[in-house]
Amino acid sequence: MQSATPSSAAQPRVPDACFLGPYGENDSLLEKLVVEFLRDHVYWRRNFHPEDPPAISTAAAQHPEYQAFEARMRRELHQLSAALKKSVPFHSPRYIGHMASDLLLPGLAAQILTLPYNPNNVSEDAAPVTVELEVKVGLQLAGMLGYVNDPARADCAFGHLTSGGTLANYQALRLALAQKAFPVALLAAGVPELDLPEDVWSAFNLHPHQATALVDRWGQWLAQASTGERRRWQARMQGERIEQRGLAGFFAAHPTLKLPKVLAPITAHYSWSKGCKLLGLGRAQLELLPERGMRIDADALEATIERCLRERQPVLLAVAVMGTTEYGTIDPSDAVVDARQRFAARGLGFAVHVDAAWGGYLATLFRNEDGSLRSREEIAAGFSAFPSAEVYSAIAALGDTDSVTVDPHKLGYLPYGTGAFICRDHRAVALLSEEADYVFHGQAPKDYMGRYRSLGQFIPEGSKSGAAVAGVYVTHKVLPLDHAHFGRLPAQTIRSAEAFHARALRFADDLRDVVRAVVPFAPDSNLVCFALNPTGNRDVAVANAFVRRVHDELRIDPSRPLQDKQFFGSVTTLRPDALGETETRRILDALGLDPATLGEDGGDRLMILRHTLMNPYLIDHENGISYIDRYFEHLGARVRALLAAGN
Repeated sequence: MQSATPSSAAQPRVPDACFLGPYGENDSLLEKLVVEFLRDHVYWRRNFHPEDPPAISTAAAQHPEYQAFEARMRRELHQLSAALKKSVPFHSPRYIGHMASDLLLPGLAAQILTLPYNPNNVSEDAAPVTVELEVKVGLQLAGMLGYVNDPARADCAFGHLTSGGTLANYQALRLALAQKAFPVALLAAGVPELDLPEDVWSAFNLHPHQATALVDRWGQWLAQASTGERRRWQARMQGERIEQRGLAGFFAAHPTLKLPKVLAPITAHYSWSKGCKLLGLGRAQLELLPERGMRIDADALEATIERCLRERQPVLLAVAVMGTTEYGTIDPSDAVVDARQRFAARGLGFAVHVDAAWGGYLATLFRNEDGSLRSREEIAAGFSAFPSAEVYSAIAALGDTDSVTVDPHKLGYLPYGTGAFICRDHRAVALLSEEADYVFHGQAPKDYMGRYRSLGQFIPEGSKSGAAVAGVYVTHKVLPLDHAHFGRLPAQTIRSAEAFHARALRFADDLRDVVRAVVPFAPDSNLVCFALNPTGNRDVAVANAFVRRVHDELRIDPSRPLQDKQFFGSVTTLRPDALGETETRRILDALGLDPATLGEDGGDRLMILRHTLMNPYLIDHENGISYIDRYFEHLGARVRALLAAGN
């Protein structure tokens, strides 16, 4: 049994009813829920207008065509069921590869329950229940992040679900550009009585809070104007907005302005490159900043923004990552926010977005049940090293950012198709409104919930699943987003990561005669990387080939039975351009590798093992089993076998 981390015995375990379970232990619970609510759905259909006779006769099931259709359907479903047995066993504690694990029963059951109703979360006309639930999900996540989530307040946050983090990041770019260009449009239109900036540069580089205040004042000014005057100014403003002119027309009309840059760490997800291209800014406007320990270098960020100010180069967005997809590291978002505050005071305002697609739900560990922020000491009492002072400051600063991406389908343990975008102040979202008369009608309601019942006006999609929304909402109601409820899940994964880290160091000591093994970065979250090199080898390409052979026994192979695999893991690479010279040399020296061999024979980067420790049963208290210990025993046997065979 894996030795417990400090205070682990006092920690509350994940409730046994949360998941279907590695062995399908809760199958009867899920079956009862599905059958109960399927029957309930059928009763709803029958009681909609009970005077209507059945359209399908009771004798239909005896008809040859009916039976042939049923036979074909059963055959295809059986074939699908058989084929799916080759799927990746995300449910098992033997799976420690990518960012996937078992699904929470409340979300799974709620999504299954809602599917037959097939709500389309574009407006309340198509989804009168789940549209409201989606707006409430946004408020749930906003509270978790430290944003204002009281709809009675003018500065309340707003969030919505997306297909994934990629689309949420696109929405962040879209909102930041709309917000940055809007004051310029006001200035160009000559709107009176709004206390506008004096020149185009100043208007384009306001602090996001100031730009939001202008959006609010513009709306209030229109509301007080006569109908004729309101229409006249709306038409005039529409002609000046970037949404009407497009990038080419807008910047042609304001030739002193340059296209704004997006600043992101070099480890940022490729969705930022895709988003810049999709928005029309171009990949050249994405500037990737160097890292320090796989976390954005705050000094490099400062120097880059200083250069932009000197060159009168606008900045659209600065991105910090809360849980990189490759290493799980957490950028100092507090330093990014501080830089924004200082440079905005000097006339270079920009938005701050945190891409917390992976690590967003770690914020539950930082929240009391009343939504207040816990102290670092309170959190640290349950762990060996988490959170570091840097991680605590980064997550505590989330409420001071402008927008955040979170993926419920990652560390929220929910089905795919549930990313989320959350912005700090909902008043800015008015800039994204898209009128479509055949779907949306009437004046926008003044109350918060009423405003967003026409959700499709503000989101990128034209159709989206309300069933996915139901899964997220119900999960957050069953497990509120604080440390005492949902936080028990990420807490368990952090404890597993700390146990894994400790066991990795022991592995390195035990096998030092045959392999050099290094954890390149102490884990910020629940993702731990591990670098290997056969003892005595100095060549990076040889080390990479060895890690590939190790990984051959850890990757999915559809041509072989799943049971042939003992564990499933993943790999990633460390690139010198991302690491920097100092960090590259530190890691290569620890592995006994010669930096001069980098770039030779395909060895331009270092391949390492990557372990995502999401499964809550990695340490099985019920049966006294540590799958972490078992993994390292398997890894050790695999390493020795490969080296003995001369591989």
